Order: sequence, then C-alpha cells, then structure tokens
Amino acid sequence: ELAAPPIAQGRDLLAHQTLGDDSRDGVVGPVRTIARAIRLAKPGDTIHLTPGTWYESADLTNKHGELDKPITLDGHGAILDGSEPIVAAEWEELGDGLFRKTKLMKRMDDAIIGRWFFLWDGKMNLMGRTSKGPSEPLKEPAKLLDNEWTYVKAGDAFYIRLPKNMTLGDANIRYPARSSAVIQSVSGSHLVVRNITGTHVYNDGFNIHGAQRNMVFENIAAIECGDDGFSAHEDAECRITGFTSIGNSTGLCDTVSSVTHYKNVFIKDCHGYDIYFIGDSLHSMENVLVESSAARPVTIARHTDRPQNGPGTATLKNVYIRRVASTPGEVRVSMGAKLELEGCTLLDINVMVTPGGEVNLHRTVLAGDRKPDVLLFPNTIWLGSHNFYDLGSLRVAQTGFRSKTFPDFQRLLGTEKESVWVSEPDHNPPADLGASEPALRKLLLRN
Repeated sequence: ELAAPPIAQGRDLLAHQTLGDDSRDGVVGPVRTIARAIRLAKPGDTIHLTPGTWYESADLTNKHGELDKPITLDGHGAILDGSEPIVAAEWEELGDGLFRKTKLMKRMDDAIIGRWFFLWDGKMNLMGRTSKGPSEPLKEPAKLLDNEWTYVKAGDAFYIRLPKNMTLGDANIRYPARSSAVIQSVSGSHLVVRNITGTHVYNDGFNIHGAQRNMVFENIAAIECGDDGFSAHEDAECRITGFTSIGNSTGLCDTVSSVTHYKNVFIKDCHGYDIYFIGDSLHSMENVLVESSAARPVTIARHTDRPQNGPGTATLKNVYIRRVASTPGEVRVSMGAKLELEGCTLLDINVMVTPGGEVNLHRTVLAGDRKPDVLLFPNTIWLGSHNFYDLGSLRVAQTGFRSKTFPDFQRLLGTEKESVWVSEPDHNPPADLGASEPALRKLLLRN
C-alpha cells in the first residue's frame, strides 16, 4: 500500500517563467526555470509554478523526498508544452509548395518517428499514424498533398507541403521538441506532482521509469501527446487521483512490474488504446469515465517473455466505458492476465478472453445498442454474479449461447449466480448495477 503524503513542512520555492531569475534561491525571489527549482528542492519543500504555459519539461530523475517530508511540485494549473515553432529560415524550399529540413532533432529513430506529429494552427497532424495502433505508411515526398508531412530516414529529412500561395513563414506550424512533460527516471521516492497539464510532447505526458517509490499524482492531465498520457515502467509505484487523458495515442499504459492505482479518471479521443496494462503486477482504477474511440479500448496482458512471473491483474470499480467510434472495439484479456470488474458498465464493446486469461465480474453491465459479443477461448476462466447482459452473442470455444440458453452457460461454467441475459429490447438494468455516466460526470467535474 502506498503511503498517503502528509502536508509538507519545508520551504516554498517559486518558479516564474518570465519574472524569475535562476541566480535566485526560489525563496527570497523566484527562479526562472523548473529545472532550477527542482535542483534546489529538498525533502519537505514545495515548488510552486506560476499558471500559464511553460516550454520546459519537469525532470525529477533521482529526486528523493522522505516518508514524512515529500517533495511536491505544484503547477497551480500550469501547462508544460513540449512543442516549438519551426524556423522557416532553416528549411529548404524545393518548389511547388514543398519544403525540407534535415536533422530537425538531435535524435530521430523508428520509435520517435512512430510517435511523431506536427501542429498545424494548433491542431495535431498525425498523418493517420499512432504509436500503439494502426498506422498509415509514410508517404513519398512527391505524393504529399497540401498541409501534409512525411519523413525520409535516408538523409534524416522531414518534408512539408503547403498550398502554393503560402510561405513557410506564414504557416503556423510547431513540432514536438521534448519527449515528455513530467519525467521520473532511474530512481525517486516520496514525490508529489499536482495541478499540471502535459501536452504536445512526442512521447508520454507523464513518463515514469526506474525504481520509483511512493509517487503521488493529483489533478493532472495529458493532452495530445505522441504516445501515452501516463506510463509507469519497471517496478515504479504510483497513485494517481484526478487524471484527464485526451487525444493521446493511449490514454494510459503501465508495463513490466509497475504498480498503479488510479482514481477519478476521464479518457477520450485516444488513438491506439484507451487503457493498456501489460506486465505481471497489480493495477486498479476507480471512478473512471471513458469515451472510447481508440482502436483497442482495453487490453490486459502479460509480457510473453516473462512467463515465470505472476499474472498481471487489473481491478476496475465503478468504471463506465462507452464505445463512441463507429468501428468495433473490444476488451481483451490475454494469457497470464486477470481482469476484475465491480459495478462497471461497458456499452457497445465486445469482450474477448484468450487462452490463459481470466475475467471476474460482479454487478456489471455488458450491453449497448450494438449488442456486444463475448468470446471465451478454451482454457480461460470466467467468474461472475449479479450481472446484467444484453448481448449479441456469447461463445465458449465452439459452443454458442443465446439469451434463452443462458442457463446452459451458467451450468457449464458453474458461475453467474443471479445474473441475467435479457431478450426484451426495452429492458434496462436495475439502478444498483453498473456505473452511472451522469454521476461520474458530476464527480469528475467537481474534482
């Protein structure tokens, strides 16, 4: 169990992006950069950022508070923006509205280009690509249409095409110059990050790596990031209360042996995954609202190269997920993974459990206008009670069930006591089952 952070008893350090001076100590007078404030912070101190936009990352690598004296970074609503404007003079004009820039970044590899985007008048231009989902191939430069871009690995060159009557100087185009908004790497302990939005970075909004202990995040947001909104790796331990994830490749993705606990979460407009847990540890989510448009709404999986480790388990309580995309989506639970649902509602989303996967659900609703399908492969575990189903189909291996034969399913698996599969189209679930979208919206708006 992660310890709750006590109120810090140290100093208040102020960072001001325009009036600060890094020759100061942050106490007598404000410093100018987040980096300087973090270097100065000691156990018990609180760093205060002035509201507004900061074109800087908060790197807390190897920063340690103490159990009773955490170091706190309070953004007070600050936005950490990873983008910078392109400099027209540095781009070569090739004619016919085509421009080229070599070596835009010091480092450019396949992982980065898979996450890449430009901002056109503040709008994310992904060219149909995303880091953890279906992606269009990069175009040849000669085939670019107006207001499109591409990259050619040979020569490390980006290409942009504009309408013929527009110069690059007139176009409002920015690029993601920084990897993540908040970075915690190598090691860290007893840190609190609150009231910060990360946006327009090519990797994660909040990127947590290494041996991190008792990491607390409160009232944070990740908007339009190239990869994950929040991502914990290795064996990092994080508790997140109040998280908004909009327009990212994945709403959140925690991996390896990280342990994460989320409460009061809103996810929408993501591309690859909405929720993605892959590893061999424990994760939980409570009070979550997802407007699902990602290619893969929810995936719970274990790394195939680490079968000796324990199952990856995700526990979801009071979670409401509604598929808003016209394309189908599914909750997938794979080998060595376990999904527990308590008081949840999944609308218009299929469920697939592959061999070695387990689902345990109670007082949960699986329904929707599109009548979701449930597919259980051989050698899976499905346990449930007091659930409400309005399904298109339910299949165990090669055996299919319908609402009239649901009792056969209950007898076959020896489970689903007091659960029902309705056949009447106007039959609604009891009020005490599932999660309430209006109640969650009210809760998340209040928080």
